[in-house]
Amino acid sequence: MSSKIDFIKPASIHNAMLLSLYKSMLKPRLIEEKMLILLRQGKISKWFSGIGQEAISVGVTAALEKDEYILPMHRNLGVFTTREIPLHRLFSQWQGKMNGFTKGRDRSFHFGTQEYNIVGMISHLGPQLGVADGIALANLLQNNNKVCAVFSGEGATSEGDFHEALNVAAVWNLPVLFCIENNGYGLSTPTLEQFKCKNIADKGIGYGMESHIVDGNNILEVYAKVSELAKSVRETPRPILLEFKTFRMRGHEEASGTKYVPQADLDFWAAKDPVENYQEFLKNEGILSEELEVTLKKEIVHEINKHLQIAFDEEKIIPHLETELNDVYQNYKFNHIEPSIEKKKIRFVDAISEGLEQSMEKHTDLIIMGQDVAEYGGVFKITDGFVAKFGKERVRNTPICESAIVSAAYGLSVNGMKAVVEMQFADFASSGFNPIVNLLAKSHYRWQQKADVVIRMPCGAGIGAGPFHSQTNEAWFTKTPGLIVIYPAFPQDAKGLLIEAINNPNPVLFFEHKALYRSVYQEVSENYFTTEIGKAAHLKEGTQLTIISYGAAIHWCLEVLEKHKHISADLIDLRTLQPLDVATIYASVKKTGKAIIVQEDSLFGGIASDIAALINENCFEHLDAPVKRLASLETPIPFDKNLENQYLGKNRIEMAILNLMEY
Repeated sequence: MSSKIDFIKPASIHNAMLLSLYKSMLKPRLIEEKMLILLRQGKISKWFSGIGQEAISVGVTAALEKDEYILPMHRNLGVFTTREIPLHRLFSQWQGKMNGFTKGRDRSFHFGTQEYNIVGMISHLGPQLGVADGIALANLLQNNNKVCAVFSGEGATSEGDFHEALNVAAVWNLPVLFCIENNGYGLSTPTLEQFKCKNIADKGIGYGMESHIVDGNNILEVYAKVSELAKSVRETPRPILLEFKTFRMRGHEEASGTKYVPQADLDFWAAKDPVENYQEFLKNEGILSEELEVTLKKEIVHEINKHLQIAFDEEKIIPHLETELNDVYQNYKFNHIEPSIEKKKIRFVDAISEGLEQSMEKHTDLIIMGQDVAEYGGVFKITDGFVAKFGKERVRNTPICESAIVSAAYGLSVNGMKAVVEMQFADFASSGFNPIVNLLAKSHYRWQQKADVVIRMPCGAGIGAGPFHSQTNEAWFTKTPGLIVIYPAFPQDAKGLLIEAINNPNPVLFFEHKALYRSVYQEVSENYFTTEIGKAAHLKEGTQLTIISYGAAIHWCLEVLEKHKHISADLIDLRTLQPLDVATIYASVKKTGKAIIVQEDSLFGGIASDIAALINENCFEHLDAPVKRLASLETPIPFDKNLENQYLGKNRIEMAILNLMEY
């Protein structure tokens, strides 16, 4: 590769635009130089330098329309400045001030802003690509002829999320530009240790995707090529993989340094500096004079200093406990829709299907995604017939790629739509765990962006499905602030709570016990109705003890109480695990003086432990016995029926309740 940049002036680009591109590159360069000084002075905590890569951020952003989404990474300052975000807001963000974009809750470029159609990254890198899929899908469904661009480095192309996102985009013909900045190193690991193929662009072949290699240090090539491709994609929606060849002139972040980089490479790429080379080109073309160069630099330096002072003068954040707690979830007011008197006796599985179908009728912007959910109707036939009624655009089969689909669901929400994702089995949520707990859960707290996503979780043992199709893994998610966790035990609750979960703009994990699907019947209201999230159900009233449970385990408890009619027990069906109805729990325990919490999950680390601790902390003086927990064995879930029966706590619950009664 030559160290010379060959600028070819496109006839379609007028001189004013050529000069505008120069100013747009100059601004992030001068900001970076100032930030490096402030870093050494201890006035900012960390910096990820994009020096040497400005042409990519600026060129891509300038080529897109201002209302088209861009998903940058931490070396794309030029995206933010080209979108003309006021500098003092960027500086406030980097200093952890309230006038930034995350209220001091995140640093650097980990933020988004709907005002400027920018969606910021999380440190896990890869899921950003799947979010772009969701945004592009919304654009496609809204038929708005918009394209979106997402950035990633060459290091993140080793992540599974890269493969998943490109595969989904290709299969669905999504209008998204995957912009990969190949700057030679993932932190200190060179590309030859990252992948075997010669070019990242070559990977596009495997996805049946158009791909291009672009000189990432040539602003004219970047701008012209992306402008051409964006125009084409708006007219003919499809994904395109773009590999921008460039180099990172400084460390991964400033503390890393560049000692691992051969000096010859640093010298070679220094000669290809995108700003200095373009500046020389403009002077040779008579477009930029020495005087104008000095004037522009003075203006930008003045703007930087002025806005820095605004940020420095801004008061430090004073923590406010109520604000912090309230911002975890988007504020939402429950709208109670009364269940109809007209009812029909249906199964648990039918109630789920009915709630989902009526929600699809209610919300025309609601998309269902999952493996085999379309013509096949899902492995449990919950969406059977939905394609005929709602079409394949809204009921979408997905490749086997949980992470990308959860990320895409988030992208749909960012772009104003709703999503329900079916995990074929709750166990498979482990493959989509990262975007659930780091994108969905933290989104509103980080940058006030709702994550309007429901993830349906067919779960539980009792059907001989073995270790990978039987877990009831709610405790993975009740631990994570920002998620709502629902776990109904009866058809009426399942329907009303699912409808309400879809109405709620916050992310919901909706657990559906497989053993209940076709074994539990109930008279269920036929209309579209809602059941309030966070409210437990009082199934039985009693005075001797309180039994707290949820899901299939509620039915275990009912069997024991039916057998031992002399036991006077309060039976509480939690229904919602996060948020937890502690008021109902406390009131019951204070009345009865004894409590047992029953869960199907194994004991240690489960929600029963937290409820027991809450009762001890808040009801201790009312207790007449130690709080009891009953759960399944501390083993994975076995396949053999006898082994599974031994595993489940169902066989031990009767004795546990009787022993507590006699305490």
